[in-house]
Amino acid sequence: MNKVHATAADALAGHLFDGMTIMAGGFGLCGIPDALIAVIKAAGVKNLTVISNNCGIDGAGLGTLLEARQIKKMISSYVGENKLFAQLYLSGELELEFNPQGTLAERCRAGGAGIAGFYTKTGVGTIVADGKDVRAFNGENYVLETGLVADVSIIHAWKSDREGNLVYRKTARNFNAPMATAGKITVVQCEHLVEIGEIDPDHVHTPGIFVNAIVHTPDAEKRIEQRTTRKRA
Repeated sequence: MNKVHATAADALAGHLFDGMTIMAGGFGLCGIPDALIAVIKAAGVKNLTVISNNCGIDGAGLGTLLEARQIKKMISSYVGENKLFAQLYLSGELELEFNPQGTLAERCRAGGAGIAGFYTKTGVGTIVADGKDVRAFNGENYVLETGLVADVSIIHAWKSDREGNLVYRKTARNFNAPMATAGKITVVQCEHLVEIGEIDPDHVHTPGIFVNAIVHTPDAEKRIEQRTTRKRA
């Protein structure tokens, strides 16, 4: 089966629908599947639940889907760089399920591993634990968190072969790796597309068995979210 598609639109064709759940990899603007996000925006699908560490920034990344009012609910860890996000949440137009960052990553990993739920100490005694089962193990309290799965996971990889064996680069490995395993369908944009066998098996971060579609995006824009420079003398 040929997993490689000519365009991002082709890679996502037939997989988008109203009310679906999407996992989107990346952290801030690093390692985000921007070409795939653009296709989702163009498709106009709405009432989306999006699982992502954050929601991009105003005018970039997942922030473009917020502007188009396509997202109904976010399951996130950090949303502090998006003013529109705050406005929509405070006005009641956007649902939000907050997670500690490690908990969110583990919920994605658990979903990909077929684990329905797990207990963690993180959040015990805070509003994070409100309405959730809390149990004692070895004299310590733990809160139940559920695994997450998505209808589609959209992923950014540094390198992929034609079978979908993926290598991430540095920070982009964060949420992309667990989310790639937790989608019913996983669609990948990659900066470098190589032939099968060109990636050392010991260097593969996500095996191709998890990947359904690939699009080569060699010129993906790499934005700097917070540019910090030293003042000139």
